[in-house]
Amino acid sequence: MIVEFAVQCIVSFVATVAFSLLFHAPKNQYVWCGITGMAGWAVYWLLMQTENPSPVTASFAGAVVLALLTRIFSVARRTPYAVYITAGIFPLVPGAGIYYTVYYFIMAMNQEASAKGIETLKIAVAIALGIVLVLALPGKLFHLVLRGERAKRPNSNG
Repeated sequence: MIVEFAVQCIVSFVATVAFSLLFHAPKNQYVWCGITGMAGWAVYWLLMQTENPSPVTASFAGAVVLALLTRIFSVARRTPYAVYITAGIFPLVPGAGIYYTVYYFIMAMNQEASAKGIETLKIAVAIALGIVLVLALPGKLFHLVLRGERAKRPNSNG
């Protein structure tokens, strides 16, 4: 299992770096983009190894970790959040689910198409909610934690 986990991490890292190259991320951010994608996928993969795996829950958790890392890296590296999230989300996107939904639909397997389509939609919503949850955290929180910057207080001298 450890070897398979290492392979999963390496492949997701390389895929995310390739995707960041495709989307013209700054060259000095490729490694950081790869780390975000790898971390999100690692959480997803580990949760899918449990006794009763849920792709929806695993996708949500992976998206939360991914979004947290992108917020942290954007503050620490003084780079826009979108640089990391655009590339990092790549391993979590349910592309195979979309493919099989269309495939089953074309093959007139309507029951399978609707089941796969609903599952894919649930995964997509879980990813979106995971990202929104982290985006709802105030930006000053990350600045305070990472840089020790305190929020400016109004002068209380009457």
